[in-house]
Amino acid sequence: MRYFFQQLGHGFIPLFKATGKVTLMVKSVIVWLFKSKLEFEEIIKQSVRIGSDSLIVVCLINFFTGMVLALQTGYSSKSLFNEPLYIGTIVGFSIVKELAPVLTAIVVAGRAGAAVTAEIGTMKVTEQLDALHTLGTNPARYLLIPRYIAFIVTLPLLTVFADFLGISGGFVVSLVKLGVPSTVYWNDIFTFMDISNFMHGFLKSIFFAFIIATVSFHKGLGTKGGAEGVGKATTDSVVTSMVLILVFDYFISAAFVFVGII
Repeated sequence: MRYFFQQLGHGFIPLFKATGKVTLMVKSVIVWLFKSKLEFEEIIKQSVRIGSDSLIVVCLINFFTGMVLALQTGYSSKSLFNEPLYIGTIVGFSIVKELAPVLTAIVVAGRAGAAVTAEIGTMKVTEQLDALHTLGTNPARYLLIPRYIAFIVTLPLLTVFADFLGISGGFVVSLVKLGVPSTVYWNDIFTFMDISNFMHGFLKSIFFAFIIATVSFHKGLGTKGGAEGVGKATTDSVVTSMVLILVFDYFISAAFVFVGII
């Protein structure tokens, strides 16, 4: 029994160490956010970079997700009711509240998050971060804050594009494949959905952006071991971000339901 608890404790030590490092990193970012002047040019540059890296993939994934969701919903309702019913409602709720924010966050984690981790990791192993410290520049102010703001601004905007493309994909299939009139499809959406449903997914994307940025920076700053270490840190960053997005998706949704953001 003693050996079991020793092994259990050894397993949790790296988790507690990582949590402490992340907490100190976020604290440093918050402190420097209020102490220093924002680099608006760098924020715009990083926002454009994150958006352009992910926009096409986000649009494609969500468009075809809306298409397959409408297809499966239509044929399932046909088998039950002999007619495709409430396709717009089901596609709209599924895309806006769940699929668009989650799929968009996963794409951004795989594209922009990996790129940021590799960039910061390369700077770490080539001692560029040490050079910043030597010059009296805090890396949190110069590197992390612009990228944090860029992630938090860009991911919700990408989610809005994903909402539109996902619902449009469902509309194409419902009209062409299922024969549902366009007025019926859009009436189902506007009748049963309201702004709170949109805000549910939109607010979740802000939390996901914070998760992706935090994991990417933590893995990048902790890189060691040269080029091999950069590759390992990038892989760990993407996998950890995806897992945390799916785990926190439930808890954030449950919290929104509890406070009435349905």
